[in-house]
Amino acid sequence: MCGRFTQYRMALEYLEMLKHDLPLDGGFDPEPINRYNVAPRSRVMILFENEKGLRFAKMPWGFEPFWAQGKRPPAINARVETAATSKFFKTAWPNRALVGVDGWYEWVTDPNDPKKKQPYYITLKSGEPMWFAAIGQFDRQGTDVKDGDGFVIITADSDEGMVDIHDRRPVVLSPDEAREWIEPGLSSGRAEQIVRNEGLPVRDFEWKPVSKAVGNVKTDSAELIRPTEDARRLGH
Repeated sequence: MCGRFTQYRMALEYLEMLKHDLPLDGGFDPEPINRYNVAPRSRVMILFENEKGLRFAKMPWGFEPFWAQGKRPPAINARVETAATSKFFKTAWPNRALVGVDGWYEWVTDPNDPKKKQPYYITLKSGEPMWFAAIGQFDRQGTDVKDGDGFVIITADSDEGMVDIHDRRPVVLSPDEAREWIEPGLSSGRAEQIVRNEGLPVRDFEWKPVSKAVGNVKTDSAELIRPTEDARRLGH
């Protein structure tokens, strides 16, 4: 799954990784975003395509259709196996977006004490930023956020060593896949194929133990992603 992630670079750095030749519709903050503990329900910078080009907007991380509001907490992730066919995501599935991130956190339960959990920070081995596949409800013109607007991150099964960290992981797209993912005219079938069968493999990632301070949503600093040698490392 994905319950916390980082988004600390400048918006331009994520955009450069996309290698897209479309113009940017609207501006963006030239300063670093500096978020090291992005939590659900907060507003997050996402990127999508409209008829004028590419657009950045800040949207709530979380989504629920109007008929489910108040019945359960908003979903923050959508399983790739059912995202395209689930009634819950029926209106969100056609609205595809990208979330530029630097890495994400997962927690591993201590086998000797279920009450103890060690957070791990997962990044690309290259150190480059990445793009999560996302869907949601939002205005493609980038105007004010309306009631019910929000997004979820697509997740898939983990494999290889990463399953030791968690059995689910975000779908991270290559630049080519990311550009195609947000094309407004992309068919539902092709979109499902991209997130089901493509995306970056586990071997492109690495994970390291970090401070348990990340568990507090009020804590947000670069110290959170600094590896700690106090914890047992899995998979490496």
